Amino acid sequence: MKTVRLNAQTEMELQDTLRRRSTNSFSEQQAKVDKIVADIRERGDEALFEYTERFDGVKLTEDTVTVTEEEIKEAYDKIDPELLKVIRDAIVNIRDYHMLQKRASWFDTKDGIFLGQRILPIARVGVYVPGGRAVLSSSVLMNVIPAKVAGVPEIIMVTPPQKEGGLNPASVVAAVEAGVTKILKAGGAQAIAALAYGTKSIPKVDKIVGPGNIFVALAKKAVYGSVGIDSIAGPSEILVLADETADPKYVAADLLSQAEHDEMASAILVTTSAELAEKVSVEVDRMTEKLSRKEIIKKSLENYGCIFIAESMDDAVRAANAIASEHLEILTKDPFNTMTYIKNAGAIFLGPYSSEPLGDYFAGPDHILPTNGTAKFFSPLNVDDFVKKSSVISYSEEALKPVYKEIITFAEAEGLTAHANSIAVRFEDK
Repeated sequence: MKTVRLNAQTEMELQDTLRRRSTNSFSEQQAKVDKIVADIRERGDEALFEYTERFDGVKLTEDTVTVTEEEIKEAYDKIDPELLKVIRDAIVNIRDYHMLQKRASWFDTKDGIFLGQRILPIARVGVYVPGGRAVLSSSVLMNVIPAKVAGVPEIIMVTPPQKEGGLNPASVVAAVEAGVTKILKAGGAQAIAALAYGTKSIPKVDKIVGPGNIFVALAKKAVYGSVGIDSIAGPSEILVLADETADPKYVAADLLSQAEHDEMASAILVTTSAELAEKVSVEVDRMTEKLSRKEIIKKSLENYGCIFIAESMDDAVRAANAIASEHLEILTKDPFNTMTYIKNAGAIFLGPYSSEPLGDYFAGPDHILPTNGTAKFFSPLNVDDFVKKSSVISYSEEALKPVYKEIITFAEAEGLTAHANSIAVRFEDK
């Protein structure tokens, strides 16, 4: 990995490089996606099946696009029993964590005034699960379980079919175990459009969640407004914040855990130790050669990987907050203290035994996280993403009377006389 001194110039160059991965930088792909979305909206299933055959090499029909009970049974027969146990154990942890996020409606009354907030689940949610270079059955759990905890009654899952026309057994089993209502063999921009507008085979949903490739991200961007979305996810990222106490093998392994996702993934080390930086670089090279996705890793590290040597931990923390990484690992002498200075990160992992894959699969917090610096204003996928809130207001005549003239004054100051009249008419004859 390339190693540079952290300063204003090198940090700005990194930020510029990472910004190139934003969906705003893919105008050519956006034009293709917009065409697909419009085609699905106009022709429905006919277009959906055409794109599935073109992009996935699978010929589907209205009768075969939905995963059947027989296919579900076959998936359970094929799945490794040990993996099934892990899925079930992970579900418990993920559900327990998200249960702590759940909030109830609330109401308050005082002197003829009744105010409150009513919290209800979204009626129908669409979940996108990637199925390209890596089949992420863990993403099934992370998408679906917070929706179930929120009380969403109908969850529609789409995921790209494999070449033989079926789905990965682990994804199917994870979906059933997590509580998906319906599983459909559809992927890419065409699946997002089908969820947004509805086809004969795929019900229209109210919100779409879940990560995907650049075409999926651009499609979510295109349909936003017709449906809600969680966020526009970018390539995976990790930033390791470390001092001289960190183990270079741990650091290297954790950087590589994200670099293997995608050629556009970002893996960054910010450290106050030049010695650690050198050792990590050596370990990265050594470990990469032994990994199955080494070609992807090499391209990821070449384009978006970097080791920064900072003059102080204050400088290192400032850079980490500016980058606002999806995953932030803190491997310092006192990681809990260092964490108190972190303002921007999707998920924070503290100490040498809390590596990023722990969050990906098992600990409980959601692994669908803000990317491309959006951790400055976005949060991980959570229960609140699957509910909607309505304000509740009720004033009695006695409660409105002392303040109605103030409301009229406010409305008239804005030139909205009908607003003023709506209040005034209630007291004309009193």
